[in-house]
Amino acid sequence: MDDEETDPVGGPLPAAESFDDRVLGVSESLIRYVEVIAALVLVLLFAIGVFDLTLQIFQSALRGDITDPLVVVGFIDTALLLFIIVEVYQTVVAYTQESETRRIVRLVIYTGVIAMVRKAIIFRTGEYSSEQAALTAAAAYTLIILGLAALLLVERRTRGTLPESG
Repeated sequence: MDDEETDPVGGPLPAAESFDDRVLGVSESLIRYVEVIAALVLVLLFAIGVFDLTLQIFQSALRGDITDPLVVVGFIDTALLLFIIVEVYQTVVAYTQESETRRIVRLVIYTGVIAMVRKAIIFRTGEYSSEQAALTAAAAYTLIILGLAALLLVERRTRGTLPESG
């Protein structure tokens, strides 16, 4: 008897799908829907933020304090927060589209850099209980920014040398 005669017509039968496989399939679908909802929420937050920033600028121009450095820093703070929202949105979309891991890591690093630069820009020593507390916070921010910069440098230098993972 040949091997051809022992194979069922149409090829081998597919393995029966177990209950666990069906539950995992449903959970993967739910995760994908939640990721899409999260992306839509971020789009809504971004739109509200752009409207709010525009309103802040307009009101500041009417009051005449648009040239006040603290007001301008407030605008920059809001704009950087909007950039963070965009980076988080892009990260969610990359997860949803099952992009390569390197792209997702790069987006997370960019988000961290923007967040820490935002922290550094709005840093005020008067908001801390003591000079020591302000110095500790400034040192921590500096260390985090340097660490993120090093990660970004390593990621960029190894971009073409490592095989892409997906």
